[in-house]
Amino acid sequence: MTKDVIALTPAMPDLPALLAGLYAGGPDLGVNTLADGAVVQLCAPDGRPLVSVEAPILIRVPGEAARLLQHPVGDQPVWWTEARASTAVAEAGRLAGSFAGRLATVLGGTVWPPEAATTDVVPLTTDISAIPAPATGAPAVDLLTDSTAVVIQDRPLVAMTSWLSDALRTTAATDRALQIVTPPTARLTLPTRSALRGLPNRWVVQDPEHGYYDGLSGAVLHWKTGTFTPVRDDKGNTRNAEAFTARADNSDRQLILILRTRHAAAEDLVLGHALETAFRHLTGAPPAGWSTAEPVNLPWSTRQLTELARARAPHPTWLIAVGQPDRPALATVHVLRTPSGVEEDITLALGYGGDETPPMNAIEDLAAELDAQHGLVTLLTALRVARRDLTVPARLEHPPIPVTFTLGHDEAERIGPARAEHLPQGAGERLGRTARTALHYTLGDGTDPQAWTRFQHLTRHLKRE
Repeated sequence: MTKDVIALTPAMPDLPALLAGLYAGGPDLGVNTLADGAVVQLCAPDGRPLVSVEAPILIRVPGEAARLLQHPVGDQPVWWTEARASTAVAEAGRLAGSFAGRLATVLGGTVWPPEAATTDVVPLTTDISAIPAPATGAPAVDLLTDSTAVVIQDRPLVAMTSWLSDALRTTAATDRALQIVTPPTARLTLPTRSALRGLPNRWVVQDPEHGYYDGLSGAVLHWKTGTFTPVRDDKGNTRNAEAFTARADNSDRQLILILRTRHAAAEDLVLGHALETAFRHLTGAPPAGWSTAEPVNLPWSTRQLTELARARAPHPTWLIAVGQPDRPALATVHVLRTPSGVEEDITLALGYGGDETPPMNAIEDLAAELDAQHGLVTLLTALRVARRDLTVPARLEHPPIPVTFTLGHDEAERIGPARAEHLPQGAGERLGRTARTALHYTLGDGTDPQAWTRFQHLTRHLKRE
């Protein structure tokens, strides 16, 4: 049974609708609030949280709800109200379903997953006193130890929701690992994968036949001293789970761009134009929306995202942007204030089916425009065999293969023309018609793994004093 239930309604849940939902457990349960009222909790008589409900989010980005739920949803704006049930109490999942079902009934909406919807009163019959009190007030965390916060997710696609984003910030602040436990059928969104890429954070797959293993590396895991850690033999070696094997190559591919821009810290600086330029060159349209978590709910606005980054400075800002529904495109943006100015670290991924051709012929023009108008420092493009929908399965995937690398004109000048233009394996190509232009290097066609060796030689040459 699912532990996360979402009500999708055409109207914002008002107080009467929320009260109708909160009576899912009858009059004996209590209500608590967290995060200055942004989270409402349905609690047992002793105050133990059973269901946590996040403040409703208005999603105005077409296709976003369908992308995350892997379920058909209309393109009209919809209010997303997410309820997360405690995994420690048997009735909590049904309480979450009844809460969402009541909201949908009152407001004329739908519930995800559909089978969770009900309007029944769910009485609390579990002996709460026999269950240890939770050690954390974070709604997303199911188990907290001295070293690790464990989050159990059984939804098909694990997104970087505000729940998980809050858990990630909390664990980082307390020097803990964040470990997300899912069934083997679950997949991650790219933002979630990025958040879990660095140890000690992990994606822990619970396989009924193979036990626990790391969903990104395949290492067999076990629970030891309050955390999931690799199983090692007498020599200290780890082994991979049998389930973590590459499947036969499919024809889907992903085009990946990793770029950095740098700008002077001026009052009139507007961020996001480099990403918008990349979207226009590669998809024919600007991003559809942006946000600081998934679901991405705000229509694209460079002005609004700049205001947010400025308000948070000098602390960094992390953002997500998505494309139109007809072309899978997803980007993460990390805005940093550095001694050199304001930098944007951008990773953009686009998905293509077997009958679609990635627009590699647009990369040079894109790189030239980024350099001339948007403060390009570096741009690396790569291709990989991977899912068109940009989701990450718990199995071995082929790594991306570099195709081109571009050095912005300021960076090329800093390195020195003699070294930047003339390489052991050939010269860099100038982009643009002015004296100060970017240098563009071709590494391969996206099918030859030796492109990694060429890229390593290039970067080593450019860094040599």
